[in-house]
Amino acid sequence: MSAGSPAQVVDAAATRARWQDSLLAAVVFAVAPNRIGGIVVRSQCGPVRDRWFAALRDILPSDLPQRRIPVDVTEGRLIGGIDLAATLAQGQTVAERGLLADADGGVIVLPSAERCERIVLAAVAMSLDDGVVRVERDGVTAVNAARVGVIALDESREDEAPLATLLSDRLAIVINLDGIALKDAPLSTVDVAALKLARLCVHDVLISDRDLEAICGLSLALGISSLRAPVHAMHVAQASAALNGRFAIEPDDLEAAVRLVLVPRATQFPSNAEQEPQSQPENQPPPDSAPEPPADQANTQPSDAELEDMLLEAAKAVLPVGLLDTLQRAASLRKSKSQSGRSGAVRLSRSQRGRRAGSRRGDPRAGGCLDILETIRAAAPWQVMRKRERQQRVGALISAPRLEVRRDDFRMRRFKHQSETATIFVVDASGSAALNRLAEAKGAVELLLADCYARRDHVALIAFRGKRADLLLPPTRSLVRAKRCLAGLPGGGGTPLAIATDEACLLAQSVQRKGQSPTLVFLTDGRANINRSGAPGRAAAQTDAHAAALALKVAGIPTIVIDTSSHAGQDSQKFAEIIGATYLPLPYANASSLSTAIRHVVG
Repeated sequence: MSAGSPAQVVDAAATRARWQDSLLAAVVFAVAPNRIGGIVVRSQCGPVRDRWFAALRDILPSDLPQRRIPVDVTEGRLIGGIDLAATLAQGQTVAERGLLADADGGVIVLPSAERCERIVLAAVAMSLDDGVVRVERDGVTAVNAARVGVIALDESREDEAPLATLLSDRLAIVINLDGIALKDAPLSTVDVAALKLARLCVHDVLISDRDLEAICGLSLALGISSLRAPVHAMHVAQASAALNGRFAIEPDDLEAAVRLVLVPRATQFPSNAEQEPQSQPENQPPPDSAPEPPADQANTQPSDAELEDMLLEAAKAVLPVGLLDTLQRAASLRKSKSQSGRSGAVRLSRSQRGRRAGSRRGDPRAGGCLDILETIRAAAPWQVMRKRERQQRVGALISAPRLEVRRDDFRMRRFKHQSETATIFVVDASGSAALNRLAEAKGAVELLLADCYARRDHVALIAFRGKRADLLLPPTRSLVRAKRCLAGLPGGGGTPLAIATDEACLLAQSVQRKGQSPTLVFLTDGRANINRSGAPGRAAAQTDAHAAALALKVAGIPTIVIDTSSHAGQDSQKFAEIIGATYLPLPYANASSLSTAIRHVVG
């Protein structure tokens, strides 16, 4: 059997080192879960992640509380609220402890943490910051201890937004198990006695000013803006020193903290430029005459410069090759997540479609799904008062119902789902466009149509020329039909921009009524010369076009205006400003660059 190539050998060694760091992260976390904060585990579900969890469970104390928080957990179940059964049985409000309070002093696991609601992330972040969870709901006011360590499973893929910074910034360690084969993930034995001793003495490990300066300097060199990162790194270094039976941090402990905490948060590569040696003043003695350190301290502790260089080289050795590309992709995903685009807008609905998104007060007669538990929970705190009111009204001879529910108690379920996206292309096929850029516009639309088809989005095509605007392609997913309509698009005639804008607005509103998220993409030079009535005249046509643009702005449809003229002018820019649209002046672009620009804005 032939040996692998050098590149394969290096990759295998890097994979094994990554797994060993993952096991080290589990041991460090087990020393002080509350102090470390938690671990972000970037990995898809699989046997490697299961093996890592098994290793972590084996070293955690058996009496340590452990809770698994589901993705769709309700606010009351998470932070606490009213205990419905006890309240109904006792006739008075009884508070209930949530999952965070139940896990006090232990560990919680967040599966698919990147999909958790912000209210869930905020509650977990509050418990990490303050060690308590505050309850102000359902007539219950309480402050419960919630000192927890968090294992957040980030299962996002390359084309999805990662775990929100709100939580990941508060968790010290970040590991990545993707790409590790099961054969490259052997389990190692852990010294249980050393682990128990480390839990007792981790708070007594000393931190020197030199260690703090080295960690803060490296954090700055790696482009880490969060002030929590150096603090996390020092806590990890303390745990590493305690595991090795030391009461002072050594360079090996700092290197472990760099690999587990700082490197995964790096946003830039550290500079390779070495500092120039400073010239010695004339009055200073030469370096050879400097006093030598005692014999017992010689060659045991590196100098400050040597320590910084050592940590810098350790960081460079484990920095991923595609760091910058990964960071840019993550930033664009976060940006597009808040906009309508490839995934569509997030919509709340009373129908039973999508994921649960809580409940709100409502009337069952108006339709929707009644949330029985939340309705009873809203009515329970008022039962004593309602019983007294009933006795005063009808007397004590008539027995009161066990539970009295009134109209204000009704709670209706809400559901959240991603709406489909519909991209509506409004193409200027007039004489001026045909003379300048109609061919490039067709090519750009064709490339975008292929992208929309790959994402299974709906596309529509409106072409305007002469005295009319024609809907050549209603919203569809058929790529062949869209290309056929585009290929047969003729050019020439006037520019009825106002008519096209009105037609596009009506189509977008129709798409909205169907529950989809429309985006309008105008490809035009903005030089209108046909008004709404079909009569020629540049001044009247521009006035009508601006009026139609104002109506489109009121409708609130996301819009992009691509200036396809040979020289960017004021007409299309003014048209975009009135709508409040994104304006892209691309006078010298070809079909490919047009497609790239539109794809960047649409998402």
